[in-house]
Amino acid sequence: MMSNTFYPQLIIFYDGQCPLCVREMTQLKLKDEAQRIQFEDILATDFSERFPRVNINDANRILHGLENGEMLYGLDVTHRAWSLVGKGWMTAPLRWPLLRWFADKAYMFFARHRYTFSKIFTGKARCERCQL
Repeated sequence: MMSNTFYPQLIIFYDGQCPLCVREMTQLKLKDEAQRIQFEDILATDFSERFPRVNINDANRILHGLENGEMLYGLDVTHRAWSLVGKGWMTAPLRWPLLRWFADKAYMFFARHRYTFSKIFTGKARCERCQL
């Protein structure tokens, strides 16, 4: 007898009020035909109960992901997620040794100012709860 239990390879903890963040998660979800990724909004009311290991303040500062019990952060999460949907080539340069340091600094700047970037690129800084 087969089970319909879903066991993702990666859980991504994202900001559900950030239009750009949700836009990227939506793109990943559309490309994730094998359903290898589970998407979790860190601002969901029951988030802390379901994921007590994840500090919401830290996850709001830098993207968190969980793979095989190991926490991934920032662009490592992004690259792993896009790799799982067959598009890792798009993010691979961000993990190359010479570019990694610069990419991580740029990511942290983006993450800190993501609502401003969202306003510029989507016309909306935040949403009450963006649709994934």
